Amino acid sequence: MSRPARGTPPTRAPLYERARYWFDNTLARGVTVLIGWLAVACLAVVVPVSALLVWTDDRAPDTARAKTAAVWRSVGQTLRLGGEVGSPLRVILSVLLALMALFYVSTIVGLITTAITEELIALRRGHSTVLESGHTVVLGWSDQLFTVVAELVAANANQGRSAIAVLADRDVTEMEEELRTEVGDAGRTRIVCRNGRPTDPAALARVSPATADVVLILPRDHPDEDAEIVKNLLALRTAVDEESRVRTVAVVRDARYRLAAELAAGPDAVVLEIDDVTARLVAQCARQPGLSLVYQELLDFAGDEFYVVDAPDQAGRAFAEVLRACPTSSVVGVLRVDGTLHLNPPAASVLSPGDQLVVIAEDDDTTVTTDEPAAFDESVMVNRERTPARAERVLLLGWNGRARHIVRHLSGHVASGSVLHVVADGGESLATEVRAAAAQAAPTLNVTFGPGDPTLPGTMSDVDLSAHDGVIVLGPDRGPGHDSPDDRTLVTLLLLRDRERTSGIPVRVVTEMTDDRNRALAPVGVGADFIVSGKLVGLLMAQISQNWHLAGLFAELLAPHGNAIHLKPVGDYVRGGERASFATVVEAASRRGECALGYRSSGLARVGTDYEVRLNPPKAEVRYWSADDEVIVMAEH
Repeated sequence: MSRPARGTPPTRAPLYERARYWFDNTLARGVTVLIGWLAVACLAVVVPVSALLVWTDDRAPDTARAKTAAVWRSVGQTLRLGGEVGSPLRVILSVLLALMALFYVSTIVGLITTAITEELIALRRGHSTVLESGHTVVLGWSDQLFTVVAELVAANANQGRSAIAVLADRDVTEMEEELRTEVGDAGRTRIVCRNGRPTDPAALARVSPATADVVLILPRDHPDEDAEIVKNLLALRTAVDEESRVRTVAVVRDARYRLAAELAAGPDAVVLEIDDVTARLVAQCARQPGLSLVYQELLDFAGDEFYVVDAPDQAGRAFAEVLRACPTSSVVGVLRVDGTLHLNPPAASVLSPGDQLVVIAEDDDTTVTTDEPAAFDESVMVNRERTPARAERVLLLGWNGRARHIVRHLSGHVASGSVLHVVADGGESLATEVRAAAAQAAPTLNVTFGPGDPTLPGTMSDVDLSAHDGVIVLGPDRGPGHDSPDDRTLVTLLLLRDRERTSGIPVRVVTEMTDDRNRALAPVGVGADFIVSGKLVGLLMAQISQNWHLAGLFAELLAPHGNAIHLKPVGDYVRGGERASFATVVEAASRRGECALGYRSSGLARVGTDYEVRLNPPKAEVRYWSADDEVIVMAEH
């Protein structure tokens, strides 16, 4: 039997590769070998250099033995090995003692280093306790967080020291990085992030809610997650003892969870139902173009906003006179001594000692009062009768969980015979939902349904824009199939804009969005309104957290009944084409049972999608009033 032929022997690797391979294998044997190689490397450098130093020294001994001893002492001093000379036993003992000292010192250093490292890791994990007092606690992580933190930073800009503690079940480093990117420079406000589940009382203790000024609980992305908000509130009550009365602002989406949230939160809490609030504003803006910008100005801290101020010198004066007694602030209500809030009270009502004024001002310390109210010009004032409301036709493109609220709120404020035509894609189930919403609407509104996808050109080409007074655009609810609801909204707006351009028919559009960053991308014309639900709730939470009395104010402004903000023709107050001071407009509004807050000018340039809105102008400002101007007032619905 023949033997198989052997293959060609492998080529021998180069010497340096074999040496590197052997060296790597020795390192893999453990710490002992690693220490040995480290000692060899040190000696390979220290011994030759020490010998060179000794042999080149003029004061070095003459004999080779003495020079060798000098080299040894130099090596010992460099490597902390004692450096004793003499008999071999003496040298060995000195080296042993030096190694023991080195082992002791290195162990201590290692333990200290490990402890510091563990402490730093714990800090990065966000498990340490925040030792603050009077700070703001934010629980949860959502799109609203950046708006809330940015507004709180702006509100605290003139404060000496403030802090915001954020607790979320996320990596602390990622949270800090996102906040730096989205919020930017925090100025004097210190932002502290901690890791933990807001529903865990032990994790809540890390942000010290008991010593906080206010606790804000952010909403979840979907109404089905509102139960988590209730758990947050229950955990907060567990983490804080009964004697600590912590003010809390929480947000739910579904009305079914509002009562449970209020019961879990206790008396010192405000629970906002954001889907209903968003729907109210959409319905209001659909009938009053430009109203969204007014709310934007009032809710953020960039311009003028609501404040509660003392005015002891106004006690005993009628509210009508107080309206003109604040030259640089707009008075809108009174906070009585007993804590009750009255927006737009009767003009003849008198202020009592201790009452406070609710004003719109640039800051809480800029409101001043005068003994003599601002003068007005009776000759240019008019007393026009309120014109009866006419029937309206509104087109609703798209459908989501807030649409039924929009139908209900819209039906409560339109004239009899008004029509809301819904165009949305959803099959028979959506048709059933639209019919249910129509059944709950007031008899003044007739709701019709036309199936179709607003993101398709064919659907939009069949829409008769001339038959409608306004258009409402809604995106789908956020969910697994619609991770970015604004994407479909932008497509609908693009098709609507093209339809408007080709038909030559201008339309007023109000759009609901979830992300404020998408508003700049929206292809809409001048006069479009945007209600960004995510930003809206963030602004509301920030405002209420800074002034607790504003909770009742916003509750009334956004309620179905009571006072609300309106845009009304200037001809209801002063004659168009005349010059008059804003104090004259304030007086004319007061005689109609309204509070004038500012105006929208038709003569000034408009930029982008914004109306030229002026809130809280000085009472002494005199201007030419065009017949197309509108006055911003607070009045009964």
